[in-house]
Formats: sequence, C-alpha cells, structure tokens
Amino acid sequence: DLQICQHRAPTCCTKKMEESYQAAVRRERTQSIQALNFELKYMIVGHITAFQEAFESLLRFAENRTSSLFETAYRPMAKEAAEPVKELFTDISLYILGAETTVESAVLRFFDSLFPLVYSRLINPGITDLSEDYTECLRLTRQDINPFGHYSKNMVTELSKSLWASRMLSQALSLGSEVINTTEHAALTKECSRALVKMQYCPHCQGLTLIRPCVGYCLNVMRGCLASVSELDAQWREFISTLEYLTNEMAASHDLEIALSGIWNSINEAILHAQLNGPQLSATVDKVCGQPKQQEGNLSSASIVPVKEVTETQAFTMAHTSLNNKRREFINYMKRSRTFYASIAERLCDGDLVMRDSSTCWNGEDVV
Repeated sequence: DLQICQHRAPTCCTKKMEESYQAAVRRERTQSIQALNFELKYMIVGHITAFQEAFESLLRFAENRTSSLFETAYRPMAKEAAEPVKELFTDISLYILGAETTVESAVLRFFDSLFPLVYSRLINPGITDLSEDYTECLRLTRQDINPFGHYSKNMVTELSKSLWASRMLSQALSLGSEVINTTEHAALTKECSRALVKMQYCPHCQGLTLIRPCVGYCLNVMRGCLASVSELDAQWREFISTLEYLTNEMAASHDLEIALSGIWNSINEAILHAQLNGPQLSATVDKVCGQPKQQEGNLSSASIVPVKEVTETQAFTMAHTSLNNKRREFINYMKRSRTFYASIAERLCDGDLVMRDSSTCWNGEDVV
C-alpha cells in the first residue's frame, strides 16, 4: 500500500512511515530555509536598529545644538522656543520612520510657532499682552509677510533632499525583512513533499540508510519545490540595486549629517533676517493684527548677536563616522546577497544532504 516508495524488491516501510517521512521533510525544509535566511535577516534587522540609533544620535546632536543657539544668542525667548524646537525634531524623526507627514509641513509649522516669539521678544520686546488671538494672528501673518526671507524655504529644500533618502532606506530595510519572513514560511506543495520523501527517505525503505541523493537529482527536486521562491530573483536584484542607490544618495550630495548639523545655522540666519527687517514687519503686523499693549518706558529691541558655531564637533564626527561605516559595511554585504534567491536550491543541496566524492548515489529509483 505504499504511495511514494514503491519498489520491486521487498521493503521495510509502511504507509504510516511514509506519512511520517512527509512530516519530517516539511519540518527539515523549513528549518534549512530558516538557517539560510538567518544570516541575511540578522544583517538586515541588525542594520535597521543600527541605522535608527545613528539617526537618533544625529537628531539629538542637532536638537541640542539648536537649543544651545537660543540659550546663548536669544535668551529672552529660549524658554518658550524649547517646545517648538522639540516638535520640529520629533516631526523629523517620525518622517524618517515613515509617518504620513512631510518635511515642509514640519519646518513651516516650526517657523509659524517661532515668529510670535521673535516678534514679541526680539523685535518688540516691550509687548506685555501676548494673547492667544494676537499670537494666532502673528502665526497666520507669518505666512503672508515671510519675515524669515528665503531661509525657511532653503531649510525645507535642504532637509527634504537628505531626509528623503533616509526615509526610503528605512522603509526598504523593513520591506526586505518582510520578504525574508514570507519566504521562510512558504508552504510546500503535496507534490514537493512526495518528491522530497522519494529523494531523501525512499532509500531507507530498501535498507540503504547511508546512500545519499545524486547532486543533479537533488537540484532538480529543490528547483521544482522552490520555483515560487526563486521567482523573486529579479525583484530581489532590483531591491539590492535600490538599496545601493539610496545609500549612495545619503552619502553624496544629500548628506543627512550635513543637513541636520546645519539646522541651527539656518534658524539663526532666519532670525537675524527678521530682526534686520523689524521696522517694516512691525508696520505690517500693526495694520493686520492691531497694536498690542506695550510696557512703559522705551525698551530697545534685543541686540543682534551673531552666533559662532557651537563646538560639539567631536560627538557629531563620531555619529557621522559611525553612520558612514554602517552604510558601507551593510551595502557591501547586501551586494554579496544579490543572487540569494537564484541560488537557494544550490545552497540547500550543498553539504551533507547529497553524496559528493563517491561513485554511488540515489537517483530516485535506484543506486547508481
């Protein structure tokens, strides 16, 4: 009553043993594919974490640098500016992680929050009544009178270029991990299970427990079993090329590190521009929002203090070098995995499964 290991000679197998063999080959095949996938998956998942840590380190550095700008050069508004600064960097972090937001909305929201502070603490430091209505009017006016000149738009442009590549790389890594998980649990068809039993266990039914499959035979069976998985080859190669492109984009003209480290300078230039144009801005704001209550006495506007570059370069250089090294190491490894799905059958037939360096092997019917 054997269904798979039918043979002319007497056999020591039963139908129940064949069923046990089918369960065994399914389990073994899943384990062997998982073992092949492990290194690749470990590399991708490890780099998702490593990249994220490097991004967060650079973001923290850029945020601290921006906060220190307000504390040293614009002390009258430093306390109130802390929340908009925090929101800006939170939005940037969420964008890199793939949130449904844009760099432009994050930057413009920051400058909308910043203008009421610059106007009431630096341009007109005598203002005492900064009501919600007046603050909201200042926010809305910012969009029309453009107090920060071209600096706010330049910041959007610079950050959009560099953060886009980081965001895409983050999403691509997650996608790669998903693909590997899916192929790991690809179900074996009934025909495949039978073919694997015939290849691996039918010799046992003849008492030939030491005979292993012939190499060519093993390759034919594995290629048949893994046809759906090996079809991913073209897309996987394209995926690796995309990763290569994105890592090059990050390292080239759209350098994430340079863009993030330059945020404080863009904000400083924008504030200086607004202060230099203070009288014209005040005239326009008075017409649109009305005149707020002023403190008694003649308070001169806060003096313009050009800020020198904050000297925290050592931490930044370490984060920069760390990210560059991780990028280089990662893409070199991924390039070596370009043929991963094309060669999966060959790799499963390698090692102990097949007979090498011997004159005899199992061809599915007999010892040859």
